[in-house]
Amino acid sequence: MALLRADRTPDQILFGNGLSHQCTPSTQDGGLVYALKCAREVDPTFPRVVPHDLRHTAASLVVSAGANVKVLQRLLACASAAMTMHVYTDLFDDDLDSVAVALEQARIISSVGKIWANGAPEEPVTNLKARSA
Repeated sequence: MALLRADRTPDQILFGNGLSHQCTPSTQDGGLVYALKCAREVDPTFPRVVPHDLRHTAASLVVSAGANVKVLQRLLACASAAMTMHVYTDLFDDDLDSVAVALEQARIISSVGKIWANGAPEEPVTNLKARSA
């Protein structure tokens, strides 16, 4: 599958000027170096960041947003989805919360389905401990 831009012909390169590859960014005075300098002016404790850190962060955020891991594997050109998950993704605390919420919603839906199938109870169930005592 070829990617095209409106200003490029099928035989031109997508990135760069269309005829030659885009230059590798400078590690001495490139855009990332400038952005880090600006960040450190605001917060002197801002950590050292390298381009690969940005790749790792982007991959983690993509997975946290719910993207298909196979898509991420292809975007990152990794050999396997397992390797992509192992190397490029982190577990966010919010991910655990999301799983807990999803499981609770599934439990509620399942319970509601059983109630509908068996008929609603005559009295509302509000406190299970008080009823069973």
